[in-house]
Amino acid sequence: MPNIKPVSDLRNYNEVLRDISVGQPVFLTKNGRGRYVIIDMDDYEKQTATLKLLAELAKGEQSAAEQGWLSPEDVERELGLL
Repeated sequence: MPNIKPVSDLRNYNEVLRDISVGQPVFLTKNGRGRYVIIDMDDYEKQTATLKLLAELAKGEQSAAEQGWLSPEDVERELGLL
């Protein structure tokens, strides 16, 4: 179950921070609507790394679509394995 609190609970931020754990963010609402999320640093780093990886994979796919794919033999030749 998501941990949802009003942003006014930040007056006692120690209690809010105590509720945050890996995989368990705290969602803060403002005027009854979702506004902010506080997540554990490990989760943040994993999400950042995932986004970077996905961006690099998208670049690779775009490059392959524009320039064509290499066969496994071509890759081995480029790497000097053949």
